[in-house]
Order: sequence, then C-alpha cells, then structure tokens
Amino acid sequence: MTDAGWDDLKLFLHVASEGALSAAAARTGISAPTIGRRMLALERTTGRTLFVRSQQGYRLAPDGETLLEHVRAIQKTVDNIADWKAQAFAMPIVSIGADAWLAGFVGEHTSEIRGKEDRFRLCCKSLHKGVDFTYREADVGVVGRRPESGNVAIRRSVAVAHSIYRAEGLAEDEAMPWISIGTESSHSPADKWVFQHHEAHIRTWTNSPEILPRLIAAGNGRGVLPCFIGDEFPGLVQEGGIIPELTYTMWIVANDDDRHRPEVRQVIERLDALFKREAKRFSGDEA
Repeated sequence: MTDAGWDDLKLFLHVASEGALSAAAARTGISAPTIGRRMLALERTTGRTLFVRSQQGYRLAPDGETLLEHVRAIQKTVDNIADWKAQAFAMPIVSIGADAWLAGFVGEHTSEIRGKEDRFRLCCKSLHKGVDFTYREADVGVVGRRPESGNVAIRRSVAVAHSIYRAEGLAEDEAMPWISIGTESSHSPADKWVFQHHEAHIRTWTNSPEILPRLIAAGNGRGVLPCFIGDEFPGLVQEGGIIPELTYTMWIVANDDDRHRPEVRQVIERLDALFKREAKRFSGDEA
C-alpha cells in the first residue's frame, strides 16, 4: 500500500467538511470529477471505505470519521508550524557574542544598539572562550584577537587596557593577597596574569569573571580587571597604573555571508560607534 499524500488528505478534508464534490471544487479550484477520482484513489490507498455516496452528496463512513479526526489533528500541527515559521521570519535575530566583560557592557548599552523602531530581536551571548564562527555561535563577535582565517569580515575597534584593583578602604600593601580567575576558566592573557606572576600569593579565586570584581571590592585582596570594569565598579581603586602587556585591540567580526543583512550591518555600525565614543573608558584614560 502506498502512503496517502498530504494533498489528497487536504482534499479529503474539504469533501468531508462540505459534504459534496461541487462544494469542495468551489473551495479548491479543482474540478469535481478530478476530486472524485482522487477520493476513490485515497480509498484504495488506505484500504478503507471513507464515504457513503448518494444523490444527496458524500457522507462520511465510519472509517471516514476516523480519518477525519486524524487529518484535523495533522492540519492543526501544520497550522502551528506555519505560525511558528511566520513569527520567526517576521522579526529576524541578531546575536552578539563577546567575553564576559564585554558582553556585560553590550548588555548595558542595548538601547544604543537597537532602537525602539528597529524590527529585529537581539541576543547577547557571554562566550568567554571566544567566538567560533565556524559553528555560527554568534552573528557579530567582539573579540580581543584578530582572526587570521575563516570567511569573516573584520573591523578594527579601540584599545582595551587592564590594571590592578583593590578595595577602596584598603591601603596599598605589598603583602596584600591576590585574587584570580581559576585556571580552568582562564582563557585570555589577563585571566592568566595573576597566576603567572603571583601564584604563591593567591588566596581567593573564582570560575566566574562576573564575581571577580565583587571579591576584590569585598576586601579579599587585589586582582586584575579591564579598566572599563574596574574604574566603574563601586568601591574599587586602581593600583600601579596600566599593565602594558595586557592591552589589546578590540575587533568587531561577522561572518562574511551575514554582514550584508541590514540588521547585522546596523548592529556592527552601532557597536563601532559605541566603542569609539567610549574609547577613553576602555583605554583607562578616564581614571
């Protein structure tokens, strides 16, 4: 037995609902004789008698009633899929991926990236290991290293500096312990700097970059933060100036196939403008 096709099942639904070939023909634009032949073929395909035919029209047989329940359930599922698909295409998504520090900054400035009239959805992703464009982890990435390969479009942005910070109420003291991000969560040079230079004096660490400034502000010791985080975080003071070897250039990156999408291009332009406007904050010059 060959499986019944969805087109024939939809025709069956029209005939069952209208109770006559002529009415079904008016609904579908398919001639009544053609519909009649296809209903007969559907009965042969299913091995069931679906209709009781008479001069009054097509009345459903018991097997036809059963099939009608199944077809209505299928139609409801098809309608739900169509609605779901329409909602997605009605408002496209732009995802922005960055490390934990930059993702938080982007989250605080989404109103400058997407206006009230912009018809796209925004997803902000914290990808502390970096953005993998091979697997489309994000449409737009903000990264600290210039990609050397891949089908990507690249835009140079501003310099990002780092410094040592301690709690405001603590006096500068060479014996003060250190706080760091744990080695299992360290991915950037700044994440690793404390372990590389002061491992013996680390007394506190965390696997979450977002917790690090809170541990420093709570008086657990000193730690390294991006200046745009440390200079703005309540209760922290900078110690010793910029660490030159940790300063890096920020890059805005997008898959080359996606960068021509209007909403992606708009997000790139607005991110670029936002970062350049806040350049002194990122470089630590506002401290």
